[in-house]
Amino acid sequence: MPREFPIGLTPPDWLVRNLTPQQAPVNWPAVTRAALAMALPLALGLAAGRPAYGALASMGALSGVIGDTADAYRMRILNIAVPQLFGAVGVTLGTLAYGHGWYAVATVTGVALLSGMISTIGAVTSVSGLLLLLNCVVGAGLPLPSPWWLAPALMTGGGLLVLLLALLAWPLRAGVPERTAVAATYRTVAALLAVAGTDRTEQYEEARRAVTQSLNESYDLILGRRARHHGRSRELTRLLAQLNAITPVVEAAPAAHLAGRPLPARIPEAVRHLARSVEENGTPLPPLRLPLPTTETGRAVDHALRHTAEVVTAPDVGPRGIDDRLGRPAALGIRTARAARNVVLSANSWRYGVRLALCIGIAQALVSLIPVPRSYWVALTITFVLKPDFGSVFSRALLRALGTVAGLVVAAVVLAEVPLGWWDVPALFLLAPLIPALTPRGYGHQTMAITPVILLLSDILNHQGTALLLPRLTDSLLGCGIALIVGYLLWPESWRTRVGDRLADAVADTAAYVEAAFGPSTEPAARARMRRRLYRDLSVIRTEFQRALTEPPPTGRRAAAWWPLVVAVERIVDATTAARVRVRHGAAPPSTGEVSQVALQLRELSEGVRRAESLTAVRTDLTGPSGSVLEPLRQEVAAARAVTSPH
Repeated sequence: MPREFPIGLTPPDWLVRNLTPQQAPVNWPAVTRAALAMALPLALGLAAGRPAYGALASMGALSGVIGDTADAYRMRILNIAVPQLFGAVGVTLGTLAYGHGWYAVATVTGVALLSGMISTIGAVTSVSGLLLLLNCVVGAGLPLPSPWWLAPALMTGGGLLVLLLALLAWPLRAGVPERTAVAATYRTVAALLAVAGTDRTEQYEEARRAVTQSLNESYDLILGRRARHHGRSRELTRLLAQLNAITPVVEAAPAAHLAGRPLPARIPEAVRHLARSVEENGTPLPPLRLPLPTTETGRAVDHALRHTAEVVTAPDVGPRGIDDRLGRPAALGIRTARAARNVVLSANSWRYGVRLALCIGIAQALVSLIPVPRSYWVALTITFVLKPDFGSVFSRALLRALGTVAGLVVAAVVLAEVPLGWWDVPALFLLAPLIPALTPRGYGHQTMAITPVILLLSDILNHQGTALLLPRLTDSLLGCGIALIVGYLLWPESWRTRVGDRLADAVADTAAYVEAAFGPSTEPAARARMRRRLYRDLSVIRTEFQRALTEPPPTGRRAAAWWPLVVAVERIVDATTAARVRVRHGAAPPSTGEVSQVALQLRELSEGVRRAESLTAVRTDLTGPSGSVLEPLRQEVAAARAVTSPH
């Protein structure tokens, strides 16, 4: 029987969420690359009589291992190579500022501001900002070999070694990554249709979120590469057409679910056949043999599937023949300028940047200006804990402290028992694979794996042995304390910025989507883009809520109270899409007054969410003709407005 805690000793839910490791398979290729990429530079440095050079290259390889997370080879190039360039700039600035007091403080603080701001752009810039600041802190805190360009060259070379090892298997890859991603999206849609219309509501919502995530990943992968090809690649054009073709099937799924009748097994099976055809680049399919539709929902699913099959089995799709409903990406230069402008004008990016810079500035001043035995490890800790897009600051500070303690236990054994020299190579060969193996299990596990590796490499540079351990623990705890006090407790608007305002914006966008879904002047392409953007935003909001649930009261308790509203808004979007599908396939359209009434209620809900500190039930008088296509939508809006706070 499971052990029960005595009354009063039950650990709080937020603590359990933080300490529970995530389940994830071991990425054995990444584990192998980490071992080779980090041990080989050190071995070469020892062979050349320059162990410090080898340690710096291995530090660069560590940065590459952290960024080696993408499945697609082209994305690996972006995830590893681009951050290495930022890291080279960071270590150069840090090296030039080393030992210069206020100049070092100003340099590292300015880099922290830039790092925090660019982290809000996307995944690649987030890792780039991390390495920019991380390497700048290392350069400003350690005496690195001269001349000034040597450390950046060595660290960049180590990171690019990880990329080289990652690309060695490219000629032997089983298939095109973009094609594999599209086929995977088709399979998630098949899983969604398999539970649509059943009473397994939780499974349906989980399957719908899986579809949203898969669509996001596939579009990001294809459009990111297609922007560089300017639409000239027929293969990418065809894959994008196939991805667009599954969108009507996704739109029909909510209508099928609200109908309350499970779809025939032949329908999800047909989507699986289409996925196999996509993956095998146009393998001929047998006739679909779909059941004869008898309702608006059935006609919607049947029509969407037949259209998808036509696109998948088409022999070729020219660049000009594509139904590019979700828009073509702008050129890389235009997107870069747009992203830079958005960062400069965004209040959130400035808030994140100032917050990070303030904490790093305090840490660097403590190291560079005050005569106390503190090290670069204080700012290093803050860099990892306070990255604004990496999750809850409180959770990361807690897990960083616990992970550091566990990592120092391992480091104590290594530094005490492994003599300096060639024995460091097999030690690093065994420690490095733990980083990609443990990282997916949680931040605390990642910290536990990284700590002994960094300390081993630092010992090669400084020759301090076990004398490093206690000061590094003190520095880590000091860094966590600065991050918690200056970067967390002094920013009481964090909850509203991260969650409340975003949820209010999503509700307002949902009101606009309701009007556009039934407006005669709205183009189908515009509706499709609105729906995709809404689901993507709701996915981000759900992630932010899940992060907030790991924080102690009042933030965690408030997130738990507001969680039903997040689910309710997702259902409102589903109900709107379902109603639009039914109208398109024969149902009577709603009146303008009925649509306006629903949109008004949603906008009032949006304003209430933006102003409120806690949820309050609101009586909603939504009336309409019996049997209207908007009746399920009215019920979902009324349910959303009736959500109450449990305290």
